[in-house]
Amino acid sequence: MTRIPPQKTVLLIGASRGLGLAMAEGYLKRQWRVIATERAGAPSKLHALAQAQAHPDTLRVECVDIAVPEQVAALRQGLHGEQLDLLFVNAGVKNDDRETIADVSTEEFVRVMVTNALSPMRVIETFVDLVHPTGTIGAMSSGQGSISNNTNGQYEVYRASKAALNMCMRSFAARHRDDPRTLLLMAPGWVQTDMGGPEARLTIGESIPKLLDTIDASAGRGGLHYLDYLGRVVPW
Repeated sequence: MTRIPPQKTVLLIGASRGLGLAMAEGYLKRQWRVIATERAGAPSKLHALAQAQAHPDTLRVECVDIAVPEQVAALRQGLHGEQLDLLFVNAGVKNDDRETIADVSTEEFVRVMVTNALSPMRVIETFVDLVHPTGTIGAMSSGQGSISNNTNGQYEVYRASKAALNMCMRSFAARHRDDPRTLLLMAPGWVQTDMGGPEARLTIGESIPKLLDTIDASAGRGGLHYLDYLGRVVPW
């Protein structure tokens, strides 16, 4: 008799649109159970996706703004008893591409840094105990977070936020060096989304399925890995 493997569960933080929504769709196609978050407001495409599922528990939609610690704590309480195979933080923002460190306002710099670096790490710290000991914890970084690859100086506020995320994740890995879980910082490539813009090199369909393949292939490796969507190592 063929044994059916247990269904895997992923918690996707920031999945109302773009890359996060595509990740939710991708994991549903792979027969995963998906818990996906969005910020409060008008119902997103996540709700239509949930209604299209044959089983109501296949896609669970929760509201949380990762920059509001009280909402993160409430979500953690609401997920008590869950066991995750994958925790992935996709939520992020960017500032005006034309702004540099010389002219960005303090308020805008703080907004980008809190959303892209501090808040993802707070989410990881809050939910780490729900992740299976052999599971995976990941965050959506960017190739622009690579200090080595920064040769043109553009998008410097966004770059700084992703480099900060990378450094915080390295510190987390150092503090948990004996933890068997796999830690991933993923660079999806320049993708045609609201953030990436229409001039981007990749479509969502060219990036996300391969990114999910890379996440799946990295399961069980342990340690911290900074990879692009094709599984290539990105220089720090």
